[in-house]
Amino acid sequence: MKIYTKTGDDGNTGLQGNFRISKSHSRIMAYGTVDEANAAIGVALTYPIDDDIKQLLSQIQNDLFLLGSDLSNQNLNDLNNRISVSMVEKIETSIDTFELELPPITNFILPGGNSAAAHIHQVRTIIRRAETLVVKLSDKDEINSNCIKYLNRLSDLMFVMGRLINKRNGIEDIIWKP
Repeated sequence: MKIYTKTGDDGNTGLQGNFRISKSHSRIMAYGTVDEANAAIGVALTYPIDDDIKQLLSQIQNDLFLLGSDLSNQNLNDLNNRISVSMVEKIETSIDTFELELPPITNFILPGGNSAAAHIHQVRTIIRRAETLVVKLSDKDEINSNCIKYLNRLSDLMFVMGRLINKRNGIEDIIWKP
């Protein structure tokens, strides 16, 4: 099978169910940004990071691929390949577990630290943008609401993960100084 099909040469792309829409449609912008976040996680995985974080990031990459598939399927009666409440809960459990290793937040924290943590913070911002675009999509098209919940929790996890990577490497939080 060839990688190019030429079916998108007119500025349209296919969705599940043989629907075609403009590549500038908010649905495409939303799941394209989810794909961007997934690629950024792939870059983060090239850094030396602890195995528990590496395994979780690999699972999240698979989840984000599923989320993109979910967004590309306009038929909400089709329950295959959907983001579920249990997936959101797994992210919450990971946040709770990681936060046990961290001191409480008493100030605003700036992104940075070592390269891996800084990159995870960048992933967080991409996920926030993806969430915003998915919310915008949901304003006019019906979607699986768990997609928004998942992205919301995921950006929180990336914040905690960035802090944790720094802490495990002996780097203190970078405190905002107004």
